[in-house]
Amino acid sequence: MHRMTIIAVAALLLNAQALAQNAAPGATPAPAKPAAAAGTPAPAHAAAPKPAAAASTPEQRSAAALALSHEPTYDEGTAQRIKDAALSYSDIAVRGGWPTIPADAKFALGTAGPNDDLLRKRLIVTGDLAEDKASGPYDEVVAEAVKRFQVRHGLAPTGGVTPRTLAALNVSVQKRIRQLEASLERIENMNFSFGQRYVIVNIPATFAEAVEDDKVVRRYRVIVGKTEKPSPTLTAEITGVVLNPTWTVPSSIAKTEISAHMRKDPGYLSRMHMEVLDGHDNPIDPHSVDWSGTHTPNFTVRQQNGAWNALGAVKIDMPNPYSVYMHDTNQRNLFSDDYRFDSHGCSRVDNVRDLAAWLLQPELSKWNRAAIDAAISTGQHQEIALPKKVPVAWVYLTAWMTRDQTIQFRNDIYDQDEQLLEATAEEAAFFSQAANHPLTAHLAQ
Repeated sequence: MHRMTIIAVAALLLNAQALAQNAAPGATPAPAKPAAAAGTPAPAHAAAPKPAAAASTPEQRSAAALALSHEPTYDEGTAQRIKDAALSYSDIAVRGGWPTIPADAKFALGTAGPNDDLLRKRLIVTGDLAEDKASGPYDEVVAEAVKRFQVRHGLAPTGGVTPRTLAALNVSVQKRIRQLEASLERIENMNFSFGQRYVIVNIPATFAEAVEDDKVVRRYRVIVGKTEKPSPTLTAEITGVVLNPTWTVPSSIAKTEISAHMRKDPGYLSRMHMEVLDGHDNPIDPHSVDWSGTHTPNFTVRQQNGAWNALGAVKIDMPNPYSVYMHDTNQRNLFSDDYRFDSHGCSRVDNVRDLAAWLLQPELSKWNRAAIDAAISTGQHQEIALPKKVPVAWVYLTAWMTRDQTIQFRNDIYDQDEQLLEATAEEAAFFSQAANHPLTAHLAQ
């Protein structure tokens, strides 16, 4: 089904290119509306979200994130909604796309500028501004539309056309369609059992959502893998919560980073509250270890629990083939950054104690937030098993549409969209050729 959608989109794009070639030189395409026939009306022109006051605590940051929307990024209807969004944007492409705003364009509230009408037309095409607002200076109405656009693209809703906002405005409709296609391909290849309660981490958006009864009841900023150490997409089950966890350093980190530190500073392990263990978890002398980094470690490095621990005060167990998990951090200042791709693959969660309390409720009613804080303050390592496992999915969606028909886009931080679509195109070409070959025609059936 998804390949049929992609083929339909491709055909529409060809029509769009033909229309563009027939247009008069220098003509500005007429603003397009999302196709009502495709079942995707333009986003409602509701008041744009108000920029939250500077959030300085984990609780304030998660509350501000939740205030943006209670619509899940990923639920059982996501695939169909992405198809609808792709058809809607294909209709925009057929109508000529949207105008490009000059890279040096400047906009000032209350001051007329040469590109004000161009900006208005750009915002009207994607439904961020009402059609009857096609001309005039950069005023509060346009600023609200810009905020709406910024929220849909994961940008701070300032209402000002920042360089990042201008870059997002000028991304072509063809690229947006490709993002929708790639996101659809991933979703349709996932096998996730949605429950009454589940957790979603959308890697490009760097947010985690706790979903209950089809509504987001908690949303948290997360720090995910660096571009060179990307977080994987996966489905799993959360089985328990660990308070005051120890950290067993992955062998890859022990071989490279830990070994490099020890070569420069033999006292590094002691200062970081780390110990070296043999295959039977018995302590061994760090000075007896080969720290050259040329061999695979035949030992384990484990960091004791405490304020210095890289996992912070909470770890969320979710067994999976990638040995990644969700956890706290001792570098909580990183959650204030807009760019949150800074881990080795695991997902660090802002306000993770709140997530832990949600996971443990309602079956383990004694484990409310106050009880979790009290247990952490003792410094004692404690493992709490969930009586009922909670499904969790880490997804890679750079484009999706929520139930309120808001179409969202994020940057393809790991450059996975084009790679996926190229692979899909190669597969389609192979089966197309196979269908015409007498010896392999059965493969296309």
